Amino acid sequence: MSHQQAERRDGQSATAGFLNTDWNPRELPLGTTTRNVVLRTADGAATSGSLYVPGSTDTVVCIMHPREFMACHYLIPDIVSAGFAAWTQAPRSVGNDMRLEHEFALYDVAAGMQFLREAGFKRIVMLGNSGGSGLYALYVQQSNLDPAQRIDRTPGGRPTKLASLDMPPVHGVVFVAPHPGQGALLQTCIDPSITNEHDALSVDPSLDPFDSANGYVHRQAGEAAQSRYDADFVTRYRAAQRARVARLDATARDLIAARQSARERLKRDAGAASTDARLRRVAAHTPLMTIWRTDADLRCFDLTLDPSDRRYGSLWGSDPFTSNYGSVGFGRVCSPEAWLSTWSGLSSNALLSKTAAAIVQPTLLIEYTGDQACFPSVIEDIYASLGATQKSHRRVRGDHHGRALADGEEAGRYVAGRLLQDWLRETFAQ
Repeated sequence: MSHQQAERRDGQSATAGFLNTDWNPRELPLGTTTRNVVLRTADGAATSGSLYVPGSTDTVVCIMHPREFMACHYLIPDIVSAGFAAWTQAPRSVGNDMRLEHEFALYDVAAGMQFLREAGFKRIVMLGNSGGSGLYALYVQQSNLDPAQRIDRTPGGRPTKLASLDMPPVHGVVFVAPHPGQGALLQTCIDPSITNEHDALSVDPSLDPFDSANGYVHRQAGEAAQSRYDADFVTRYRAAQRARVARLDATARDLIAARQSARERLKRDAGAASTDARLRRVAAHTPLMTIWRTDADLRCFDLTLDPSDRRYGSLWGSDPFTSNYGSVGFGRVCSPEAWLSTWSGLSSNALLSKTAAAIVQPTLLIEYTGDQACFPSVIEDIYASLGATQKSHRRVRGDHHGRALADGEEAGRYVAGRLLQDWLRETFAQ
């Protein structure tokens, strides 16, 4: 999909959705072979992948996201043109993270790595784009550990059995527009002014990011008006965001505990199964959490906060009353286990603040300077936290998807592709 095709009919750029495709197979170098496979994971799930090989190479670059379909990622032609193989993998549940637990997503990643090892590749480079960064960083961290030291239970309490999982090693890491993990991302954009999780319209005016008394300025299409939030409000807002996440964590744990208690009682008391219908229902039921209003990062509306080349608005759009109050957004519906493992900035293991230090492999970080999800201070923290001594940080003009920020300007994804090629040739000379 070209930049022009990504434009909406009303002239506004689409900002969220499947926007990482910008090529077709005819653009691959002559002689490139493509292989599509379906793999079975060690825990019995199915995952699929596509392997693009340009002749003889022992090095493969992998691209994956915990919920998105990345088979036609825009960097594949650059990887293959540089003489390296490219592997893109789909998660077990494409487009749906309702039950996504990152600890089990590692089984998907491991199945792909095992396939590549068996295919003869000697060097594996992981390329994490956006949310793929948190998944791949967690894999690198866990694969670097002695098996007995790996995470043994999910944040929701499920045994992971990662100690027995075959996790082939990784030799290099690339981050492109990385955010700090889905939970850390959500904690900065969740709306803390909601007063009742069962009432999506409930509001505490003192914390409402879209109240003029707090610094918000309503912006008409095409206007240059910007909100201005003072330091005191920002501090209170961030603390309230953390508090809301903590409350949701507690709710998730209570839901899990109620079901587990019912299951244990049924196991202890054989007669209860035949006499207590409600107990059976509680034991069998998987509750879902609806998380309303998750698109309210102050930095999206006050561009003086953590300034960059970004445009007004978020990944989901420029109208907060549509994106924040609408049905589509981060973490909207999820199981309690998925909330704790994926979307909680307090409980998730897939946070770069927890994993980056374990990444000691050569690492390239590409930042898009107009990114509306990965802000400069966050990128600086990620880069500083990386354990690698051989690491590079490159800044490229572009939005979160590497699209041009101005008419007539080269798309950032093409610049990123050349930077990636140079780094691969230098770091993994063939």
